[in-house]
Amino acid sequence: MKKIFLFILFITTAHFTKPYWEEPVQKWKSSAPVQDMVNSIRDNEQLSSFFQSIEQEFTALLENINQQGEGRERHSDESQKASEQDAPTLSIPTDHSFSIHNIGIGDSKTTVQQEVGPPKRSTINEYGVMWNTYHENYQNFLMVSFDENDTVNGLYTNQPLLSSSLDLSFENSKESIYQILGEPLTEIRKGFTIFELSGEGEYEVFLVDNTYVTIFYDLHENDSITAIQLISEELEMSKTKLYSPETDDLKIGFEYQLFDVTNAARVQHDLQPLVWDHTVKETARKHSLDMAVENYFDHTNLQGQSPFDRMEEDRIQFLVAGENLAYGHVSSLFAHEGLMNSLGHRENILQEDYTFLGIGVAFNDESQPYFTQKYYAN
Repeated sequence: MKKIFLFILFITTAHFTKPYWEEPVQKWKSSAPVQDMVNSIRDNEQLSSFFQSIEQEFTALLENINQQGEGRERHSDESQKASEQDAPTLSIPTDHSFSIHNIGIGDSKTTVQQEVGPPKRSTINEYGVMWNTYHENYQNFLMVSFDENDTVNGLYTNQPLLSSSLDLSFENSKESIYQILGEPLTEIRKGFTIFELSGEGEYEVFLVDNTYVTIFYDLHENDSITAIQLISEELEMSKTKLYSPETDDLKIGFEYQLFDVTNAARVQHDLQPLVWDHTVKETARKHSLDMAVENYFDHTNLQGQSPFDRMEEDRIQFLVAGENLAYGHVSSLFAHEGLMNSLGHRENILQEDYTFLGIGVAFNDESQPYFTQKYYAN
């Protein structure tokens, strides 16, 4: 059974900044006071016979639950086999160098709908277009964006849905990627601006057939490919600043995008997806805004409140809780991949005891987003 719980005349240089974060935090509430109370009651002789009868009924109930649990486990195994059978058949693309879930840059929205149906969610991204999210309970997860002509101009997945005419898949090593795609880019020039690419080994960008291909690596699994983003050259060139200007829609978009990719990562690691919690999202958003306005970056705010103090202040009951912070990323996708490459934050993302997740985003005066993830179970 499952346990409960981002010059106007001359060249200016702009960096894709490496991730910033604080060490993640977790807290478990002790059940000792409850146990002490139970022991005190059991010492009362007048209740002895009552507890004996309760214990007998409870034992019978447990046996019944165990029998049902065995049935659920068998059903879970059958469901897992069914989901494996439902994995898409990936075809080698003939019109593109890469495709994700048999969808490539330049395909029509009609082609996408025929392949994956309607989107589960549509939210604005840093390029000013909508990330449309497709999945079946976060299995076969991908994100697709379209231009004004309903043509695919962006793709992302953190599950092995990649196929390529260049014989590239999630199984490739970093060395083989270089042999296939050549050396990664060190900069992207946009007019008089040069954006330096400094992935610190966590990601690399290649230009292939008028498409910017960002490959994310899992530093804790031998630099294996953990995600890929495809952005058309036209869309990339339309983004003239490192950080996109703050809007309410972008804030909401970043929050839900980080939530969705987190769940897709959990499912990829054989964990249950988390449930969106609006209340703790507000707690997270207030902390992100406080950090952005007051220009600090820490789990403990300037009033000395811990993440758990803030949850209790907002009357959120929890038995186990954790918090991840990120800053300096251009999008939720980069924030997520950076957090996954930090062992402590990865532990929060892949903690099986959590049930709920709320994410709050806020921007400082330089349009840099602050991300706060709050996990908990009650």
